[in-house]
Amino acid sequence: MREQAKAQAQAGQPVPEKLYYRIGEVARLTGLKPHVLRYWETEFDLVLPSKDRAKQRLYRRKDVELILEIKRLLYNEKYSIAGAKRKLSQILRGRTKPEPLQEEELRTVLKEVKEELVSLKKLLE
Repeated sequence: MREQAKAQAQAGQPVPEKLYYRIGEVARLTGLKPHVLRYWETEFDLVLPSKDRAKQRLYRRKDVELILEIKRLLYNEKYSIAGAKRKLSQILRGRTKPEPLQEEELRTVLKEVKEELVSLKKLLE
């Protein structure tokens, strides 16, 4: 049974529709051990399961999907934890690092800003 759950997790099976998942369920869905999930909670601020009265972790669907993305970055893409954190923040922002402006582009932008400031100054006088 455990091998079947691992195979489903690795095959990219969709996460079942539920309100909350306990750590054991998340471990089966992702093919990770519970201690790995607890460790990732300390490393990745975005993984924040709530806890019930018995102090058991309750993961939401978005937590499980985030864990699967972290697993992909660490295990498949071979990112370090620090690299995976940077990549996740880029993914969540919806863009990659912007390219630095070339000198000519920078001059143009600064000239436009200066012109705008001069026109604002004239309005205030």
